[in-house]
Amino acid sequence: MGALLLEGGAEFGGAMREPDLRAIEMAGGPDAPIRIIPTAAAPDKNHLRAGTNGIRWFMSLGATDVEPVPLINEESANDSEIVETLRAAKLIYILGGFTHYLGQTLLGSQAWEVVLEAWRDGAVIAGSSAGAMVMCEYYFDPGSSKVEKGLNLVPNACVLPHHNTFGKGWAEKLKVLLPGVTLLGIDEYTGMLTGGAAWQVLGGGAVTVYRGEDVARYNPGQRFLFE
Repeated sequence: MGALLLEGGAEFGGAMREPDLRAIEMAGGPDAPIRIIPTAAAPDKNHLRAGTNGIRWFMSLGATDVEPVPLINEESANDSEIVETLRAAKLIYILGGFTHYLGQTLLGSQAWEVVLEAWRDGAVIAGSSAGAMVMCEYYFDPGSSKVEKGLNLVPNACVLPHHNTFGKGWAEKLKVLLPGVTLLGIDEYTGMLTGGAAWQVLGGGAVTVYRGEDVARYNPGQRFLFE
């Protein structure tokens, strides 16, 4: 299996340098193929700009092979050319934006199946904000205020992105809606990375883990486990 990187938002700048550099390293170094999935930015026609920002950011970190993929709807999520592009990737980065649109577009698609294959073969799968949310077994859709089934790369978990700004306000509601599920409050400019059992906090903020009424805060450099 490869590695997973969940980020709390405000990607492509500042303190995100540390987690993203680590992801590049785990993907094989600066020449590793990096592919950006901008699906969550498609509903408001922001996917092209978001993809360009991703290219600029990863190249500033020394990466040489960075491309956004035009995966913006259900049709393109099953396009053979896009699928093959993702199959060759060593770091796949899922941008933030419209959470439920992203989750529904990827769920059951050929593109997502090949992302899973790449991960099983050692690729790094990363997501920021909505991208991190849909990677878990559950995500909260702020548009409908409902809990939805995610893509389940991280079982029994639900991400609260932007935790240091608005995400922490979801915690009490989600404790009720998801009893027994671990809630992961990830600050902006912060990532949690795993290549095995333990997760490590990287970047400029903290990760707050809610297990029922138990709350634990982990600062940059600290490692933790959860089930």
